[in-house]
Amino acid sequence: MDSVTRQSHIVELARANGRVEVNSLADELDVASETIRRDLKALAGRRLLKRVHGGAVPVETAGFESGVEYRSQVDLAQKQRIAKATVGLLDGAETVYLDEGFTPRLIAERLADRHLTVVTSSLLAAQALSHSTTVTVLLLGGRMRGRTMAVVDHWATQMLRGLVIDVAFLGTNAISLEHGLTTSDPAVAAVKSTAIEVARRSVLVAAHSKFGESNFCRFAEISEFESIISGVELDAAQARRYEVEGPVVLRV
Repeated sequence: MDSVTRQSHIVELARANGRVEVNSLADELDVASETIRRDLKALAGRRLLKRVHGGAVPVETAGFESGVEYRSQVDLAQKQRIAKATVGLLDGAETVYLDEGFTPRLIAERLADRHLTVVTSSLLAAQALSHSTTVTVLLLGGRMRGRTMAVVDHWATQMLRGLVIDVAFLGTNAISLEHGLTTSDPAVAAVKSTAIEVARRSVLVAAHSKFGESNFCRFAEISEFESIISGVELDAAQARRYEVEGPVVLRV
């Protein structure tokens, strides 16, 4: 197997499984571990994979976005802490926007006993609130993205533009000082940016692995957020660099 074919296969495996390991790849592809390490280095240089201890994980790109099942398994304990801390930033809000993604679903679970109106593009968040007797759920209409179980396109943005929301809790595929907040799909970017426009306050919820990364479509600047909530896994010095841009960064 030549290097191009081998590296393509490695990317496919990483995207299918969420991670690849050096030793198992070497065994499967019948090559030396050092060959696999060179492949991973090359793929990381092309921003298709990100090196981690013992292997690599896929990088989200314009052509690849991880699904809900994968997101529910990655950084789960951190995302649970982020969701718990996020509810503490309601500050009397009566209307809340919940973005698509797995962390917003975890936030939804913690809002179920509050007296709120929740607007969301996420079928998962709406489902988490479906049995609540105190939360009114407004689910945006539009084209459903099966990979993330969320709705997008002009129906969703038109509905959002008719609202004024107290606080928006949003996620991101990537955040960097150079490119701001980015995601892989222009339709998703449009919904996120509209939610920020109509919200009085915007809060970003993002695991530490999203920082220092960039994706295809910019939807916001860092300065547009009042707060950023991440895990203690986010380096403190890196967190301070993002605070210089305006928001308070909470590491939980």
